[in-house]
Amino acid sequence: MTTNETAPGLAVEPPFACEVLVVGAGPAGSACARQLAERGHEVVLVDQHVFPRDKICGDGLIPDAHAALQKLGSYDEVMAAALPVSLVRCVAPRGGYVDVPGRMAVLPRRQLDLILCNAAQQAGARLVAPARFEAPIVEGERVVGARLKLGERTHEIRARWVVLATGAVPRALIAAGVCERQTPSGVALRGYVKNEAMVGRISQLQLVWHPRLSGGYGWIFPAPGGVFNIGAGLTGSHLPGRNGRHAMQDVNLRQMFDAFCEVHAPARELMAGGTVVGEIKGAPLRCSLVGAKWSRPGLLVTGEAAGSTYAFSGEGIGKALETGLLAAEALAPGLADAAAVRERYEASMRALRPRFALYEKAAHVNHRPWLADLVVWRANKSPRILRRMSGVLEETQNPGRLLSWRGLTKLMFE
Repeated sequence: MTTNETAPGLAVEPPFACEVLVVGAGPAGSACARQLAERGHEVVLVDQHVFPRDKICGDGLIPDAHAALQKLGSYDEVMAAALPVSLVRCVAPRGGYVDVPGRMAVLPRRQLDLILCNAAQQAGARLVAPARFEAPIVEGERVVGARLKLGERTHEIRARWVVLATGAVPRALIAAGVCERQTPSGVALRGYVKNEAMVGRISQLQLVWHPRLSGGYGWIFPAPGGVFNIGAGLTGSHLPGRNGRHAMQDVNLRQMFDAFCEVHAPARELMAGGTVVGEIKGAPLRCSLVGAKWSRPGLLVTGEAAGSTYAFSGEGIGKALETGLLAAEALAPGLADAAAVRERYEASMRALRPRFALYEKAAHVNHRPWLADLVVWRANKSPRILRRMSGVLEETQNPGRLLSWRGLTKLMFE
């Protein structure tokens, strides 16, 4: 627990009007609220929980998160609390592995989100929590505010713009009339384990592929204080079902988690000799910038509500921050021209989409874990391939070129 971890916003009487109402104080919402408040806009930031609060996540901050935090102005504070990490260890089914260098860190979301939420408030945003989004207030076709639930009573806030940053659970999206797919595109289960004996033995982000984890992977991420984030999940797992609809792959996540602890010796040792901190919990994921409309008149959708998680890796913090900043950049030039705001935001989101499509294609490795053996084998023999893997992590290389069928064929001849 850091010195920042004080509850910044117990339930307060919210205003009846503001310029921008941001719903959800995770990375996307807090980033958006801070940017707008710093530019002089009257911003109300609401969340259904009092901070600090837990959030189910892998907690990994990979290079895109570092870049977004630097742009936001929170990088130094976050890194002072986080555990820096310099390698991602990719472990293949046969036990071979390759260590990919990169600029990374780990910080539990309980601390990260609190830092970001505090920074938004310090910039001038007003936090109201706990407050649950119930429905938009609509006049004609335009959203002009929101109805919130505060305990047993309902409160209405009028706003020139509403920004939904409500995460993967689709309830708010459905209420706002922007949900295009209710089923998640991935699911994950994670826990925290304190095990001082493993400090130093697990010093990198570990990602593990194995046939018993087919459709996904397992992970162990070292966090500050001798605590490890351990989990297993499915990403890119929405499969065509009847009538073209999407259905989640049928899997028992707890069994998948237990299988991970059986097949990966460090996970087995971590659990056997450690103490589980809190509960092992699961959560849905929304990936690939699909599943929700990005806007409607008077309303923008950002962060994981808009599908800001990568299908291949399940990483979402960096892109949540990035889309939150894009929402602020679309609004900042002027709130009055609704068409221009939507055009700016939709254009910036479309510009991101090809990158997500590449990771969607690369996600087939999760369903064919034996391909990880090929990639690891070749990367250990070719510094060039290892550099390309590092480039994928840094987003300077196209993951589709490395992990597509064509790219995997080329691996055999480089």
